[in-house]
This record gives sequence, C-alpha cells and structure tokens, in this order.
Amino acid sequence: MSERTEIPEISVVITTYNRADLLPAALAGILAQETGGLRYELIVVDNNSTDNTREVVENFIAQGHSVLRYVFEPRQGVSQGRNAGVAAARANIIAFTDDDVVPAPGWIAQIKHSFAEHKDVDFLGGKILPEWQTPPPRWLTTDHWWPLALLDRGDEPFYVNAANPLCLPTANAAFRVEALTNIGPFSEEFSTREDHELLLRLCQAGYQGLYEPKLVVMAKVQPERMCKSYHRQWNKSTGKFNSLMRLGEIMGADGSIKPEARNTLRLFDVPAYMYREFISQSLGWLKQSIHGNESTKLQCENRLYYLCGYVRTRYKQTSAQQRFSALAELISFAKAVWRKKVVRQQHS
Repeated sequence: MSERTEIPEISVVITTYNRADLLPAALAGILAQETGGLRYELIVVDNNSTDNTREVVENFIAQGHSVLRYVFEPRQGVSQGRNAGVAAARANIIAFTDDDVVPAPGWIAQIKHSFAEHKDVDFLGGKILPEWQTPPPRWLTTDHWWPLALLDRGDEPFYVNAANPLCLPTANAAFRVEALTNIGPFSEEFSTREDHELLLRLCQAGYQGLYEPKLVVMAKVQPERMCKSYHRQWNKSTGKFNSLMRLGEIMGADGSIKPEARNTLRLFDVPAYMYREFISQSLGWLKQSIHGNESTKLQCENRLYYLCGYVRTRYKQTSAQQRFSALAELISFAKAVWRKKVVRQQHS
C-alpha cells in the first residue's frame, strides 16, 4: 500500500489566504517533522487566494511530498476554510496550525503522544511563541500577546473544561474527530473568533481539553500587528463578537474564567459588573497617564475598547428586539440598584 493511500493517524490542516510568501516556511516545517514513522497528512485549504498559493503547494507536491494535499474553498472565511479541511481529513485526530506558524520538529509526534497518554481529553493546545520580524515596541509585553494569538501559560499542563474554559487558539490545537463531529462545525457567523466559539461549545457540552506546554509552535508576528491602532481595533472587534456569544460574561479578556455569577443586575442586557469594570479601567488609564507606565496604560485602554464594543453590540441587539426606551431602561436599572442597596442595609 502506498504512502498516499495509507490511512493517516493525524491530519494537519492549514487554511491560507494570499500568504504565498509565508506559506513555504510553514509547509517545510511540517513536512520535516520528526515523526518516528507516524503516518500523517498535510491538507492546505486555499481559501480563495488570488496570489500563487496553489503554485506553491503544487511545487512542494512535485518535490515528492505525497502526504501533502491541496483543497480549494471558494467561500471566503477562516471558518469555511477550517470546515473544508475537516471534511477532507481522513485521520481520527485533526491538528490545526496557521500559514505564518512553524511547529517545533516533534510537534506531530507530541500530539499523538499526548492523546495516547491522556485518554480523558478530546482536544489539545500548547504554546504559541513569537518570532519577531522586527524588534517589538517596549509596551508590547506578554500582557499584550492575546491580540497577536500568542500563548504561554507556563510549563505545567492543566485541563481545559467548563470550569476553566481557556481558549486554545487553532494556531496550535488538535482535536479528536469524534468531538468535532458531535459538536458541529466551526461557526461561520463568528469567523475570526471561530476557535474561541468552538472551544466554548465543547466545554459546555462536557468535553475536556489539555494545555500541553510541550506542544510548541513559533508564530511570525507581522510588524503591522505591533502598532497600538491594531490592538485597539482588535479589542473593539473582539468585544463585538464576544457580546454576540455572551462570552464576556463568562471569560476575561485573556480567555480565563471570570468569577462573577451570571445572575446579576443588568443594563441594556449587560451585567452591572461590566459597567463597574469600565469605571475602574478608566481610573486605571488616568492613573497610568499620570505615572507614565505605557504598557499598563495601553492595557486599560484596550480593555475600554473591548467593553465599548461589547456594550454597544448588546445595546443595539437588545433595542432592536425589545424596542424599549433608553430612559425607561435607565430608570428601571437605577431602581433595581436602589432596592438591592436597601436589602443589603437591612441585612447588615
């Protein structure tokens, strides 16, 4: 039986769009994996590129890389591309990475080993470390890694589940096919936030994942992503998508679990604690503006952009559904706050 017709143990999926200049390094990194004989396939989903992406892939195939497969997906969108890759995959484990990422030499073997060692997990994720194309600005500390899809949660593995629904970005993630089949495809509605939305559904359905620090990839950080305007826009857009998913009521900006309960006072269907956070972040921004800590100041500023995107989206959606009076909503909220204050005083 030939290498091409053998059923692979792992299918690696890369979705790409007009990144023909970056794609060769990603392909070379996967095709040079130290697998110890482990069978795998590499599926490149061309998401309607207008550059020479197809030629790049076909050149690699012509060089004898029979494990490499080309799939064309005309419908634009990361979710559409990933779903096309899942449909084409033949293995029982599907791993995802990106066209600007180079996995460590033992990446595929580590995926297989981790699933074999942890039979109680349905998905894996690991470190996404930066490969800076230009020196990063001083303010770009690890606190600002999330918009760059970078991740380093330390050197100890831990479970990801409903009690700790940390997002493991699909630049470095792998799933058992059974879990993906049962939970459904990547959401096309939340394309660009598709990995977060999918993992949330998995956790809510009772599936469990693992953060595996031995699973490492290096991500090329493009210079245009190291400017403040990119981070502001990313946080604003993330606030919008998370509002539609109500994700901000479950997780913090860094993807970690929030301790606040869902049953709380709301204004325009937004929990009251998010408004309190807006005030505290505003005060934090003012404080850092005076004391001059640029990184912390930007962290507060980005969180404000996130909250604005979240609240604005929730307000527009709620007002369209309920056709309420904004003044009446404010009065009702103020009354609820007053009643809660009175009850607290009576019990004190």
